Amino acid sequence: MKKGMLVTLSIVTVLSFPHLAVGKVPGVPAGVQGATKGIVAVSHPAAAQVGRDILAKGGNAIDAAAGIQFALNVAEPYMSGIGGGGFMMIYVKDQNKVTVLDSREVAPSKVTPDMFLQADGNPIPFEERHTSGQAVGVPGTLLGVEQALKSYGTWDLGKVIEPSIELAEKGVRVNWVSAQFIANSMEKLKKHGAAAQVFAPNGVPLKEGEMLVQPQLAKTLKIIRDKGSDALYEGEIGKALVEEVQRTGGSMTLDDLQAYQVKEREPVHGMYRGYEVISMAPPSSGGLTLIQILKLMEGYDNQKDGIGSVAYLHHLIEANHLAYADRAAFMADADVYPVPKKGLIADEYIKERRQLIREETANANVGAGDPWKYDPGKKPVVSMKLRDQSPVKQTTHFSVMDKWGNIVAYTTTIEDIFGSGVMVPGYGFMLNNELTDFDAIPGGVNQVEPGKRPRSSMTPTMVLKDGKPFLAIGSPGGSTIIASVSQTILNVIDHGMEIEDAIRAPRIFSSSYPNVTWEAGIDQDVILQLMAKGHVFVEEPTNIGNVQAIVYDFETGKMYGGADNTREGTVLGVDAIAYTAAQPIQSPKEKDGPFHLRVNGNVYPYRADQKAMIDGVAYVHANKLLLGLGQKVTSFQSDVVMLKGIPYLPVKKVGEKLGYTVMWKEGERSIELNSKK
Repeated sequence: MKKGMLVTLSIVTVLSFPHLAVGKVPGVPAGVQGATKGIVAVSHPAAAQVGRDILAKGGNAIDAAAGIQFALNVAEPYMSGIGGGGFMMIYVKDQNKVTVLDSREVAPSKVTPDMFLQADGNPIPFEERHTSGQAVGVPGTLLGVEQALKSYGTWDLGKVIEPSIELAEKGVRVNWVSAQFIANSMEKLKKHGAAAQVFAPNGVPLKEGEMLVQPQLAKTLKIIRDKGSDALYEGEIGKALVEEVQRTGGSMTLDDLQAYQVKEREPVHGMYRGYEVISMAPPSSGGLTLIQILKLMEGYDNQKDGIGSVAYLHHLIEANHLAYADRAAFMADADVYPVPKKGLIADEYIKERRQLIREETANANVGAGDPWKYDPGKKPVVSMKLRDQSPVKQTTHFSVMDKWGNIVAYTTTIEDIFGSGVMVPGYGFMLNNELTDFDAIPGGVNQVEPGKRPRSSMTPTMVLKDGKPFLAIGSPGGSTIIASVSQTILNVIDHGMEIEDAIRAPRIFSSSYPNVTWEAGIDQDVILQLMAKGHVFVEEPTNIGNVQAIVYDFETGKMYGGADNTREGTVLGVDAIAYTAAQPIQSPKEKDGPFHLRVNGNVYPYRADQKAMIDGVAYVHANKLLLGLGQKVTSFQSDVVMLKGIPYLPVKKVGEKLGYTVMWKEGERSIELNSKK
């Protein structure tokens, strides 16, 4: 098949459910004048402006999405670009269908399943294996954007790329996000030389407020404007790309570039409380895992439990463990290995899996289920096991809607921050490290193989009410993407939140027992009670994902957007709405206090003012200590000591009464309770 030919696998036609009652579209903000002529929600204001301008000049959502992607290559070169890949989900209004263009990177023809192993059989450490040409997959973004314009756009490639050429030539102001990523990535940028010259001229990283000017990238974009994608997949840009990949340890050839194909895929879809959820199919694990989590949570009264409650978060953490266990076992490139797409989200299978969620304690032994019992597909003969975990990746997502009702949800990436750290010399764009999304240890369905797409977590998603799309959403963040998207949807549908509030609400991430990553804003008492159930919250909160979404109230014809503030998220409407998220205020780091309290090796998040050391005895605020240990104050009333009018309990005495062994570690200033079980 000729290079660049669009491979159409299948398309899903939007389903209608006339029996569902028509009601208010969820997520619509009160008191906001919605846009009617188009809207964008993007992680960077310069790219958002490009998309908004294209809509204002008569381009459709696909044209605007293409323009935004090129602009992000200039404004956020550390997140996405023509050296990477992605999934563009499109709702075509006049055909009433949702389809996805898959421009995910693929493995070159000369890769081997053991390419990321050391001589001793252990994986090459991630920091080493992701920063070489060996990690670079054949990029698909440029060809994907070109195919999207040819199939569904109204502008041509040369026209949509012009604003990004100007951005690259004149420069983009370095915002706080870019400054932070550049400063934190200096070792990677310096490793191969070319990138450091752009982002840290004379060895000094660009700072907030300075201009990022990229003449080499502007040259590249001009070549693409004039010659199209052939310039990369068959021409001078491709030759330079291949030369640099091989120089830095990779095996990619021009034949690999020429063989690349964009694939048009049928998304996965499932129902949640009467709403249709349409999301990305394999090779992404995102859509099926998202729908699994939602369907598992459908068995609970989440609205009654309340967002941020112990019951809600316990169910959510356990549902994530179940869904991520299946993700590890069954998700791969479905063009190579069969995936039980129907079985994973079958109602009977969901009920079976939900029975593993215990109300009182965390389930420490969650493994994959057997969805093949509920799927007519054929099992792969290769074993199914996630062989190696990699750190959280970065990516970008944006959502677009035009005045005709076309919608795009586009998640696009070069994988890690600044990808592999390899920049094509003289052409100014970063190359991905996507091959590290394969398992480093061979033997599973996600092992490295020639021509194969690595498992992804990207989850561009649309949610429909009464057969009409009202929400387009997605997020970056590696495997945390699925958690960010699912929780935002739960916030909108179950908790009745406006889209901006739904995005800004604190999120959690836990792909396996027991560790939970969390965002600031979750109540300490809730965390303590969840830890008493066996969940382990990491010591400090951190940002999870960066959701950008649009909401369409089809009853009024108004469009709204939501932008995350973990980057400079921006919502721009053509005729109404214009705002950029302010940089979040960083809370001061909590003081450690006189000691740490560890229970079974896990630090409990007590504040300094909740701890006291008196005459060599460690005390903790009575209510807080007993919440974390799952006990009631009445059981220890006689041990309470009042300090400045506040009840405290001696940790050692309480621990011993509960059957823990108690140890004081002087050097670490910590008191440790360890179960005798």
